[in-house]
Amino acid sequence: MKFGIMIRGQYPMGDDMRVRVREDLETARQAEALGYDSIVKGSHYSSHPFQSVQQFPFLAQVAALCPKLRIVAGVVLLPLHKPLDLAEQLASLDIMSDGKLVFGAGVGYREVEFQAFGTTTKQSGPRFEECLDAVKRLWTEEFVSQQGTHYTLDRANCSVKPLQQPMPPIWIGANADVGIRRAARMADCWYINPHNKLATIERQMGIYQRALDAAGKGLPAEFPIMREVFVASSRAEAIRLARPALEVKYAAYRAWGQDKVMPADDNFDMDFDSLIDDRFLFGSPAEVTEQILTLKRRFGVTYVVFGAHWPGMSLAQSLEQMHRLAEEVIPAVRAA
Repeated sequence: MKFGIMIRGQYPMGDDMRVRVREDLETARQAEALGYDSIVKGSHYSSHPFQSVQQFPFLAQVAALCPKLRIVAGVVLLPLHKPLDLAEQLASLDIMSDGKLVFGAGVGYREVEFQAFGTTTKQSGPRFEECLDAVKRLWTEEFVSQQGTHYTLDRANCSVKPLQQPMPPIWIGANADVGIRRAARMADCWYINPHNKLATIERQMGIYQRALDAAGKGLPAEFPIMREVFVASSRAEAIRLARPALEVKYAAYRAWGQDKVMPADDNFDMDFDSLIDDRFLFGSPAEVTEQILTLKRRFGVTYVVFGAHWPGMSLAQSLEQMHRLAEEVIPAVRAA
């Protein structure tokens, strides 16, 4: 089992982002010192009521400060971007991290982002697929000609290639069944999202396995999942301490429309007590250990990304969670 830390870097409007970025970089330093495998950074635009620095410059700085860590762009919203720009930006990150980049890709779901980048929800799936195909070709071919819906590659050359050959690992993050089938066809693995309930994941594992079979692939050796986590003396205490920040976060997600793109059997437009049931890793060290082992036994996951910092949490509280996970949970999981 491998373990990563998700640094969303979502902070209230008005916070001094110079201070917050220094805190996020200290989180990365602590993650390296504690033996975590990776730092994960996502991306959104126009993310009111939060502010957050963008993933590529942040991951470049993490690569410079924490050379032992893998850096995971998790996830890049492909329908918003042009493939040549992405291919060169990501290849640059792979070189700057000495070949430790993971390319996480997602479709996105927010209309404000689609409209700002000149696309629509309807176009997002086809644009995702043509963009990912073009990035792969740019990394593995000398010159590429391809006519896309929003770009033209006319013997285009990716001026810098990734250090990892033929390319960095590709994780596709997906909530919906169609995205899971896409992950089986086009990526190294499905990056299981932090929101779906375990019963939904179990149903979707059947979809994923059938799609892997159709593509002539087996279950990936590196199979990641992301989960929100909080460790305390008991489950009740974990819920009490995590609740204020996590409620704010998921209220924003509902306002953004995240719940509208969840599977029909797994909408999280509900009260907090119902939301946390069967979704998040909450409890004592022993309880969280068992919850992680359940993910391993039930789905075969081999890589857990922890979301352990949410808007309103202090740096001290976030670092305490990282220490408890590294010192009380991860060793127990690996021993088991």
